[in-house]
Amino acid sequence: MERPELAPSQLHAFVILAEELHFGRAATRLGIAQPPLSQQIRRLEEKVGHSLFHRGAGPVALTPAGQALLPAARHALAQLADGLAAARAVGSGVAGRLRIGFAASVALTVLPGLMRTFRAQFPDVALDIREMTSEPQLAALRDQAIDLGILREPPADDPELRFTTVLEESFVAVLPTAHPLSPQRIVHVEDLAPSPFVLLPRSAGSELHDQIVGICTAAGFEPRVVQRAVEWPTVCSLVGAGLGVSLAPASIRRLRLKGVVFRRIAPSGHRTRVAIAWRHSDANPLVGNFLATLAARPRDDEHREAPRSRAG
Repeated sequence: MERPELAPSQLHAFVILAEELHFGRAATRLGIAQPPLSQQIRRLEEKVGHSLFHRGAGPVALTPAGQALLPAARHALAQLADGLAAARAVGSGVAGRLRIGFAASVALTVLPGLMRTFRAQFPDVALDIREMTSEPQLAALRDQAIDLGILREPPADDPELRFTTVLEESFVAVLPTAHPLSPQRIVHVEDLAPSPFVLLPRSAGSELHDQIVGICTAAGFEPRVVQRAVEWPTVCSLVGAGLGVSLAPASIRRLRLKGVVFRRIAPSGHRTRVAIAWRHSDANPLVGNFLATLAARPRDDEHREAPRSRAG
């Protein structure tokens, strides 16, 4: 099929003239003089190969060719207008698709509030939310498979990525209800040394894994890991089944699981961070608008958020 080469201005002039059926009134609506309007219609008729209007002593009227072209011309102009509006919306970051990875545990803390705030300001942006542990999020960001990541313990140095810390929280001991330490309000980390541990695999989040192991090492022992699970709810369920104990971010206490208790630990100075991650070179306006929304939202003192940025 031959591709037509029609100027939108010619189609627009044709539609206006078809509505007015009067060259003078149509020229006035278009804001041009009558001779340029006549020239545009003649050029369009040359491309069509047929007259589009009856011209003569009587009133202007559409020819059969003009009647056939009119609905297609209106449709083409409407599609062009819609396309331009969509392009402008995406270009300004108020529409489009934003792909966000998130660690499961942040669904218990900052994720719901972030999503609500962003959607309230940008309702036409489609959010593609993907549950991923921290290490796969970093890989997905580098591979451009996601646009933003919400992860725990970002790496100290990554030349491709940038991070903004949005939450800092303490750790808690996760114990089965039958554990000898469960009656205590505060558990000393060194007292967990005899117990087997259930932990995340290092491949799920190396920084967080190493931090938990470091807490144990600082207390004088190496944790004896007997079981690993990728997500914190699974870790806690295995603890409840009596397979061992664990150390987890304090927000895990929001899980309501039978057979599990959560206790503060001593020393209490250890903290874990949740950060937003994005590509340093990413010029996507959707990412910029999400980060601007993050910077403008109120501080959540309950979770001791710490909105400080640093380069990866």
